[in-house]
Amino acid sequence: MRRIDSTARPAGEREVAMARPSKLRVAVSDPDQWLSERERAQMLAPKLRALADETRLTLILLIAQRPRTVKELQEATGLSQTLVSHHLAPLREQNLVEAIPKGRSNQYVMCCQTLAEPLRMFASLAAMDPETVAACLQTGAGQPAAAQGA
Repeated sequence: MRRIDSTARPAGEREVAMARPSKLRVAVSDPDQWLSERERAQMLAPKLRALADETRLTLILLIAQRPRTVKELQEATGLSQTLVSHHLAPLREQNLVEAIPKGRSNQYVMCCQTLAEPLRMFASLAAMDPETVAACLQTGAGQPAAAQGA
């Protein structure tokens, strides 16, 4: 994986911090401008994997309402403290949530910018082709053509 020199671009447009290749963090003002489709997919796939679990998605939705502690998440979901912490770990690793120390516990808050990256990607996919957007909005979109006519 190549390292990108952030000094070649205006400040804040591109920033790369690599502890390990799997821990790539990129903040880009316009991802389409600097990243290839493959690079965008490599950057977004781990975030989407972290969000692709029903329990983690439930935790994200609860944290989106307001910052919450593990105990509050435990009470809201009925899950054990261990299981809540287990599901928060991938969300923290992908910078989708952040743990902020508050007293003797941590309060989890959303990292809106990181969560916005996958949403922007899907929005750009939908905006690529007006015919595709129209097809997605029709009833039965996403089903095979044979199933739509049945």
